[in-house]
Amino acid sequence: MSDVLELVEARLRTTLGEPDARAAVTFLGTDRIEVLRFTGGGPDGDLVRYVTLGMSDHPMTDPTAVLADPLRGPRAELVLSVKAGRAGTDKVLRPLAVLAASPQVEGVVVAPGASLDVGEPLWPGAPFTSVLVAEPGGLVADLELDEPLDPVRFLPLLPMTPNEAAWKRVHGAEALQERWLKAGTDVRDPLRTGVALA
Repeated sequence: MSDVLELVEARLRTTLGEPDARAAVTFLGTDRIEVLRFTGGGPDGDLVRYVTLGMSDHPMTDPTAVLADPLRGPRAELVLSVKAGRAGTDKVLRPLAVLAASPQVEGVVVAPGASLDVGEPLWPGAPFTSVLVAEPGGLVADLELDEPLDPVRFLPLLPMTPNEAAWKRVHGAEALQERWLKAGTDVRDPLRTGVALA
């Protein structure tokens, strides 16, 4: 494990406690991505959090850049929080690893406001096939690294139904989040239905 990933895991343990499960996925031509599971989160202790470990080992590079800078560039890990015990959400490990590998595989820069689509349910029977990348800093604070490295940001993922994802493409991330807020939508409910968009 690299120095960066050791620091990332230490930050996660300090903030979220000890992970109670971890899984590793390796895709052809990419570094290994791990997904750690932390249970007992939230004010009522009813949340399970899945956090990637490996995405931040390399900076994300603009696909239009002529040369990739091996040191400078945004670094991130992905965080998905859902209510525990209501669905088979542990099957989200592979889709999360796929999303975390996308900067290496597809050369995308994952940033707040972006949509990420896995093309299949996030877990068996899930009404969600994509996620909205939210603003970091609420759950796990940015991890500062030594210069010239950019800090590691822990980006929350909010599951979206296909209709919500299509609506977000037209109206934007902020408008969708406002809809969720006005409707009192619990975006951590793995069984929730889509918000009314008419």
